[in-house]
This record gives sequence, structure tokens and C-alpha cells, in this order.
Amino acid sequence: MIHLCRVARLATLGLGLLCLAVAARALTVATYNVENYLVTDRMVDDVFRQAYPKPESEKKALRLAIKDIAPDVLALQEMGTPPFLEELQRDLKADGVDYPHAIVLNAADPARHVAVLSKLPFKEVRRHDKVPAKYLGETDVVKRGVLEVTVATTEGDLTIFVAHLKSRRTERQDDPQGVAQRAAEAEALRDLVLTRFPDPTKAMFIVCGDWNDNRTSKPVRSLVKRGDTVIGEILRAHDSRGETWTHAYRREDSYSRIDYLMVSPALKPFVQHQGMAKIHDGPGVREASDHRPVYAELKLAAAQ
Repeated sequence: MIHLCRVARLATLGLGLLCLAVAARALTVATYNVENYLVTDRMVDDVFRQAYPKPESEKKALRLAIKDIAPDVLALQEMGTPPFLEELQRDLKADGVDYPHAIVLNAADPARHVAVLSKLPFKEVRRHDKVPAKYLGETDVVKRGVLEVTVATTEGDLTIFVAHLKSRRTERQDDPQGVAQRAAEAEALRDLVLTRFPDPTKAMFIVCGDWNDNRTSKPVRSLVKRGDTVIGEILRAHDSRGETWTHAYRREDSYSRIDYLMVSPALKPFVQHQGMAKIHDGPGVREASDHRPVYAELKLAAAQ
């Protein structure tokens, strides 16, 4: 009996360890606007600099934030051309976080790109660099395109769409704050997703990025639903203090939520933490970018 009890205890312990191991394999996906990781005009130490790279202090803080989250798949906005992503990839590896798989999308915006770093190999990559959009009666394109990557998991393929919609800065007087252009881009992104996955209840996907608007705005609402078809659910998120902002407008000292992770109905049951995402507020995050990263942990494991 003693031996049988020991065997039972060991079996129970082994099962517990197995459960912990499975939980530890949760797949983490993050989205992060890294604020001009490129050469551009900028303020550095209260001095205006022309054609200046992202300061090293900001890059170091950025890597610290990424290392703290250590996502398996990291969607990026405001990334520069491929050499800039290669620099970030190399520096992260030197800091102990290896992302062997990387992709940058070259679209109509020649400076600011969307990109992906991944610990998992890409099963498929689709570069949607000329997504058509109807803007004020004319045919246009989504300026930064849409990057689509797929990774294999034990529960099936997981596809991630990365988009950075039009900012509120515009020179067009007939479109204050770029609302119409942003709405046109959002509708084009939504239609692309539905073209790829006509029935969101049967596909696991995430649509994420900096959408430059609040969740009740027309652009964001149009991404969630088309007619009676629900494309996905925007994950609610907060930081360790319960705050929900992801973007700080330093000039006005104002804060808003404009960065999102939206999951398809088929993926929602796999979101951990009662279906909630998290906003990272660790050391250095305020120095790294004017945005804070948003991430979600999924009850999925990478397929072997």
C-alpha cells in the first residue's frame, strides 16, 4: 500500500508538472508602435535634429520593453527599411532575445513600415503592399499596406494581420484629421481579411496594430463587423495599474487607446486571463516610444 500511495503521489505530481509545462508553452503575440525607428527629423534632448536616427537611449529602452514581454510573435509599426529591422533583430539577440524570423513590408509609405519579428518560423507570408481603398470618390491604397503572416500551432494555423492606419495629421482640408482616409483604409483592411477568411468563426486570426482612433470611431467599428458578419473582438486591455491608454501625445499631455489586438471568434476561446490582453508598463516603456505595447497570451503551442 505504501508503494502504491507513492506511485499515486508521483503520478499526481507528474500530471501537475505536465499541466505546468503545457501552461508555460502559452503563445504570446504583441503589437508595438516603436516610434520612428528610422532616420527622420526629430527632437533630441530638446534640440531639433534633421535626418536623425532613433537615439540609442530610446533603442535600449525599447529592447528592454520587448525583452520583458518576450513575445513569440511581435508586430511592429513605424519601423524603417529592412536594415533597421535587422539592427533591432541583432541587438535583441545580443540582449538574449532571439527572433530568427523577420519580415518588413514595403508599401506606398517609403519611410514608415509594418514588420514582424518571430521566434516561430513563418508557414506563410503574404505582402499586401497595394490594398485598394476608396477615398473621397477616388481609388487609393492603404498607405502602409497590410502584412499577413501565418504560424503553425498544435490547434491549427494562426494568422496575424498587421496594419498601421492613417494618422490624424493631414494636409487635406476636405478631410479633417484624416478621418475619411482612415475609414477607407479600415474598410479595405476588413474586406481583405474577409476575402482571406469568409467565415471568421472557422479561422484563427488576429488583426492588430496602431489604428490611430478610439474603439467607438467609425474606422475601428468597421473593422469589427461588416453587416451581420462579426470579423472579430477587440481584446480589452489594461496595465498593472488598471490604466488603458496606449498612446501618449506629449505635446498636449494627453493619453488615448489607439493600439489594438482583435481576435477572430474562433480564436477568442484560446485567449488567457479571462479573455483579456495586457498593456506593458515596465521599466523604460515611456522612454522607448510614445506608444505602449499590447500583448495577449494564447493557450496554443507551436507545432513541432
